[in-house]
Amino acid sequence: MSKNVKEGKFISLVLRHRPETIGIKLDENGWADVGELLQGLEKSNHKISMDTLEEIVATNDKKRYSFNEDKTKIRANQGHSINVDLNLKEQTPPSILYHGTAEGSLDNIKKIGLTKRDRNHVHLSLDVETAIKVGKRHGNPIILTIDAKNMHRDGYKFYLSENGVWLTEYVPVKYILV
Repeated sequence: MSKNVKEGKFISLVLRHRPETIGIKLDENGWADVGELLQGLEKSNHKISMDTLEEIVATNDKKRYSFNEDKTKIRANQGHSINVDLNLKEQTPPSILYHGTAEGSLDNIKKIGLTKRDRNHVHLSLDVETAIKVGKRHGNPIILTIDAKNMHRDGYKFYLSENGVWLTEYVPVKYILV
């Protein structure tokens, strides 16, 4: 694993789940001060330069992070387990979305649907390929097809993160087309 990938994963942990790990705080919208982030990383033996941080943001295959316009603040685009308001705007989803999961989770999903668990949202993909990548992280991948059109018609809200991940609070079983 390259140094940038390793550091990117650590930054993801900090910006999505545990900013206190390096002694920083996120604002209500999930933004961290870049200077404080770099100082906190250095104190935690994860010293990187601003150039390296910019490279991590630019090259992350999942586009996990965003800078503000003047690059003084940074945040994760989605996937938080801490309470932040990303100012996501409700959007009309495509008719079908996909969710990648592990084969071992299927029985539980068939009983209760897709829940956000410790995250702020359920994550859905626009394409099967992305869902497969997500599912592989958890074991033998299973791809679920989600009837987003009828969910939305029935009042469920959908949001699109800056990195193209579709988000919703919950997917009831009746909208999962296995």
